[in-house]
Amino acid sequence: MSEHAIVIAGGGPTGMMLAGELALAGVDVAIVERRTGQELEGSRSGGLHARTIEILDQRGIVDRFLSKGQVVQVTAFAGRRLDISDFPTRHPYGLGLWQKHIERILAGWIEEQAVPVYRGCEVTGFSQDDTGVDVGLSEGPSLRAKYLVGCDGGRSLIRKAAGIAFPGWDPTISHLIAEVEMSGEPKWGIHHDDFGIHSFGREDYEIRNGEVVYSDTGPVRVMVTEQQPGRTDEPTLRDLSEVLIAVCGTDYGIHSPTWISRFTDMTRQAASYRKERVLLAGDAAHVHYPAGGQGLNIGVQDAVNLGWKLAQVVKGTSPESLLDTYHAERHPVAARVLRNTMAQSALRRTDDRTKALGDTVSELLGMEEPRKHLAAEMSGLGIHYNFGDGHPLLGRRMPDLDLVTASGPLRVFALLHRARPVLLNFGEPGGFDITPWADRVQMIDARCVGAWELPVLGAVTAPEAVLIRPDGYVAWVGDLTQMGLADALTTWFGAPAEV
Repeated sequence: MSEHAIVIAGGGPTGMMLAGELALAGVDVAIVERRTGQELEGSRSGGLHARTIEILDQRGIVDRFLSKGQVVQVTAFAGRRLDISDFPTRHPYGLGLWQKHIERILAGWIEEQAVPVYRGCEVTGFSQDDTGVDVGLSEGPSLRAKYLVGCDGGRSLIRKAAGIAFPGWDPTISHLIAEVEMSGEPKWGIHHDDFGIHSFGREDYEIRNGEVVYSDTGPVRVMVTEQQPGRTDEPTLRDLSEVLIAVCGTDYGIHSPTWISRFTDMTRQAASYRKERVLLAGDAAHVHYPAGGQGLNIGVQDAVNLGWKLAQVVKGTSPESLLDTYHAERHPVAARVLRNTMAQSALRRTDDRTKALGDTVSELLGMEEPRKHLAAEMSGLGIHYNFGDGHPLLGRRMPDLDLVTASGPLRVFALLHRARPVLLNFGEPGGFDITPWADRVQMIDARCVGAWELPVLGAVTAPEAVLIRPDGYVAWVGDLTQMGLADALTTWFGAPAEV
């Protein structure tokens, strides 16, 4: 039996992001992944939202993604584009980048951190005791870990074996999605008709003046609406051909599929993200209609919320109760995504009354305040954790401000590259004493260059000091009186050390 502090079931974007976060904290983590190699069959999910891009910037790896993707306004609701170019962020856009490329970059990142990956095997079961989890594998000896995290998708074995309920709503819409070769040429782009929504596009494309321009050759990505939801068998090329003929009158000579899959608007969320020493993240914790492309993004954000907390508990820095804040913070975020994707799937119905409702929603989203509110939610820039009353920054993402420090100019996000918390003091230099936490929290005296502004809320009063968690969210705002600072430091980063 091999031992690791943390075992992660599933090596997709969520699992790899979590592994990278734990490795940054010096925690022994391993991934169990059923695929024998890193390459992902097909292109799958298609992009990153602004908050996820910020998170990658916080870790100093965003350029790896930006150099491979297409910068574009991807935020949308029920097919209506929501421009966020006026939002106060260094990344007021999304990134068009297929999941297979996202995974390849993340795999390179965790390889640099020497994260072991057990490939070609799956978790078959586990048993917990007071000190850890025994994890059975389909191949090779079992593993022993202090905690097991299920990042193993919507059909999560980890969730089922833990006995965590997965309540929600059954599907009302079903689509086939595939990458195939075609002898004919469809009408490119997204189409709505009496059958539903369909789309055709090549895997290779460019963004020119905000428009998608597909290459002349290469695999075609097809999405088509099935007439009846409810089938659970693996779709075949014949199934795809039959649906295309029913909807388009032709199957365009499809052949040589790379992959074919089915997705629906089934909407479910784990009742709890934790069962003792077992936790869930990503699709294992929440599944929903992919409208707005939010699934991969909130999974990566789950990982960044959980990683530093799990690391502190494993190291004994923080009590196990810190893990309860993971569910408390992330469950409401996913619940809102479930709500907005259910609303979007309802708006995709083809009857005249739904079309009238859609027109009304589009009119509302043409107004500034509704557009900003929903765009902030869809992009992740508007996430607000409830840390109680106080300054508007409390519980929100810290802006990536330009700072002037004794060692020179610095961006806020540069302070988070190693996933360590930081106390920024904008008042009198040396005015704070955090000696009992000095081994855990960076202390930086700085001046801020530029305005303090948040999405939707706009300009906010410049604080005298802010305490920033490793995930980039503000845990305390105050001044040199230090009221509440010791409590915040203890809550998030453990009891003070004896000095």
